[in-house]
Amino acid sequence: MNKISNAVEKHRRLILDAERYIWNNPETGYKEVKTSKYLEDAFESLGYEIVRAEGITGFYTVIDTGKEGPEVLVLGELDSVICPSHKDADPVTGAVHSCGHNAQSATLLGIAAALTEEGILDGLCGRIRLCAVPAEELLEIEFRKELKKQGKIKYLGGKSEFLHRGYFDNVDIAFMVHTAPGYGCNAGSVGCIAKNVIYKGVAAHAGGSPWDGRNALYAANCGINAVNALRETFKDADLIRFHPSITHGGDMVNAIPERVQMESYVRGKTFDAIVKNNEKINRALIGAALSMGVNVEIIDMPGYAPLVNDKNMIAVATDAAKMVGIEFNPDGNVSSGSTDMGDLSTIMPVIHPYSGGSTGTGHGKDFYVTDPEAACITNAKWQICMLKILLENNGERAKRVISDFKPLFASKEEFLAFQDSLNTCGDRIVYSDGRLAEAKL
Repeated sequence: MNKISNAVEKHRRLILDAERYIWNNPETGYKEVKTSKYLEDAFESLGYEIVRAEGITGFYTVIDTGKEGPEVLVLGELDSVICPSHKDADPVTGAVHSCGHNAQSATLLGIAAALTEEGILDGLCGRIRLCAVPAEELLEIEFRKELKKQGKIKYLGGKSEFLHRGYFDNVDIAFMVHTAPGYGCNAGSVGCIAKNVIYKGVAAHAGGSPWDGRNALYAANCGINAVNALRETFKDADLIRFHPSITHGGDMVNAIPERVQMESYVRGKTFDAIVKNNEKINRALIGAALSMGVNVEIIDMPGYAPLVNDKNMIAVATDAAKMVGIEFNPDGNVSSGSTDMGDLSTIMPVIHPYSGGSTGTGHGKDFYVTDPEAACITNAKWQICMLKILLENNGERAKRVISDFKPLFASKEEFLAFQDSLNTCGDRIVYSDGRLAEAKL
């Protein structure tokens, strides 16, 4: 343990400087140009050969111990959220790291630096893949749809996109540690479908002849209320969440709004629950459009799979925490947040635990990394200890984790094919001579 601690401590300034730089330069998903370059340059300065993601942000590198064995993926996320009311938010974009991803990225750099120290890989087998990955926060869906249209990405989330591109091929186990108020781990988290909902009405003079229009904003309000009326039908065990945001509410005050756009997710504990309740929600949104005589376009896109933290990996994290001397508290709860780490958990054993170091509300205006020692320095030591446990003794522990794992999908191809099946789009109502001809979910 002393060797690991000393290796991290040697690069303390590098780690803490990175945490502050990334905090001061927040960028949202697939826009993390400065953040990615900062880390790319730092990795190359340490002597790493990196593979940059083609056409987008992010990169990875592979460390080969020279001994046959499993491959473990360690991740750090590049992107920020948007919270314009935060004191440190970018004044132009509203971006801010009130998610703690700045500490994740700095920690990843610290792990990379420590692993270059003499003797740190002694006794380990297999390979270690370090990856700075973009776009975990599922936001700015319109922007990401445009990237899809241009052929720059296929999936909204960075891990899904990297998986699709083959950047995680040959990986057997993955882990990533998120910043939080304390060290811990839950059983997993919900998955989601991402939604664009566009109500299409008819514009007219709002004062002179409103009867000539069909109000898309009223239809959207009816749609939100219709889904709210469904909430008692959502089973508590399914952890269904629907939380729309109107991103375009009309063009000018003296015209009946003819186009209103919303973004939302449908979250749930299992894919089955997500798909079933998404149909209910679409029915309510379509019914609202019918009631106002407007149309509605619903664009459903695969978001993230439900995350299942592997029990054997929780045990690894627990043992590593004891080595570092931190109090780690796993529990059996399922979070109602979502992460694209869930995508990886469908095909390989993963863990997505939390380190200490932050205060305030995640994604809120009072979130800060107040203890970078816990969030970055101790965190890096903890993660290297996890690598040591997994890959020492000819990878015995890693091999046991892999052997016991039961994947939800047999391969990445099967998983991505299922995700692709969730894509639907188009107007949901057909009118003929102003009357309903057809409505479709």
